[in-house]
Amino acid sequence: MAGCLCPDAHVDTWITADRDHCWHPFTRQGEWEKTDPLVLVGGSGVWLTDSKGRKYIDGNASIWTNIHGHGHPVISQAIKDQLDQVAHTSYLGFANPRASELAERLCGFFPDSGLERVFYSDDGSTAVECAVKMAIQYRLQTGEPDRTEFIAFDQCYHGDTMGAASLGGVGAFFERFRKFGFPVQHVRDLDELLAVSPEQIGRTAAVVIEPLVQGVNQIRPWPEGMLRAIRHWCDQHGVHLILDEVMTGFGRTGSMFACQREEVVPDFLCLAKGLTGGYLPLAATLVQAEIYQGFLGGAEKAFYYGHSYTANQLGCAAALANLDLFEQEQTLELLPEKVDLLGRLLNELAERSDLVIEIRQCGLVAGGELRAPDGSAFPVTDRVGETVCLLARDHGLLTRAILDTVVVLPPLSITADEIRHLCAALEAAINDWSHEQTF
Repeated sequence: MAGCLCPDAHVDTWITADRDHCWHPFTRQGEWEKTDPLVLVGGSGVWLTDSKGRKYIDGNASIWTNIHGHGHPVISQAIKDQLDQVAHTSYLGFANPRASELAERLCGFFPDSGLERVFYSDDGSTAVECAVKMAIQYRLQTGEPDRTEFIAFDQCYHGDTMGAASLGGVGAFFERFRKFGFPVQHVRDLDELLAVSPEQIGRTAAVVIEPLVQGVNQIRPWPEGMLRAIRHWCDQHGVHLILDEVMTGFGRTGSMFACQREEVVPDFLCLAKGLTGGYLPLAATLVQAEIYQGFLGGAEKAFYYGHSYTANQLGCAAALANLDLFEQEQTLELLPEKVDLLGRLLNELAERSDLVIEIRQCGLVAGGELRAPDGSAFPVTDRVGETVCLLARDHGLLTRAILDTVVVLPPLSITADEIRHLCAALEAAINDWSHEQTF
């Protein structure tokens, strides 16, 4: 594979350095230090290659980022061409052509909607962080200083920076830091949102939600029409709507953005992950013109927030190439058949297995929940989902589980044959685990 390091040449050195110096995200480091990690060194299309030359389908799109596959020549060339000009220039006090072009393209997905300003940052957490800070500052500057709280949904996840994480409804990620974050009321569903008291509404700046499907909550789709109803509720009560499309954006749910499925336009739209096709860190927060107007004036109204690599030219070049590929390769037009095939194969797997209790799917985002044959949940300490994902490596599949829900979220470029390989590998891994059990 072009550009791939020779398998095994330095793997022991890499692993030793990892054990001695690296700290991985969401990882039990005490256990990690005792294992031999899988070292990934190359990729082509939906396939990844490890340091021993073994190949695997990238079943979770490299943590939900990759869109058109690894090593795509169009994105790679766009990055190389930009690198020949300049890699990065400050966006503080300067403009750059790629950022201007990308902002225009992103806003073009929502013509005549008022969603016409783009604030760049680095990742999904910071895209949400921008939105919540803007939402508060806007209220403070427009005569509503009491509206500085938020409503979010139970078991939601919006990132790990302090502000974004404080919106989250997953205790393991934020509970110990709760007193340091933004004030937020969590609701479980639309009915609980509709029942929020007038007093709480009067303190609320915005509602925050992952549209159509919650990712970290074991891939749980929302009821059809719920997003449209939330938009209506927000309009009734003068509450802004923040949509976290970090995971759902760029085709994952079948449309370019999940909110388009219900013809909803938010006040803030948070994008990252697939923005560059999964090649470079870049995030964007799209904002309604009316909100932007609230920040015009003297220095006291400026939005004092930014990152060193905001609107970096390499990332913007990759993002533009990513959007070009959606048109050139008819990515969205080809999705329905892939979505149908994935759903059919996963549901057939569930019918054959006593352990797959439910398949949950929204577009090319899916999760299969594992339970004991009697329907009871496995003890959390058994880590069944995690074990099945480790076994899947023996069958050429890399993915991750959220508790005991195995996530299937491949690049959109995956072919029908590769979908079949993915599902067969997952079933083989489940069978490998079940054959060792006594129920």
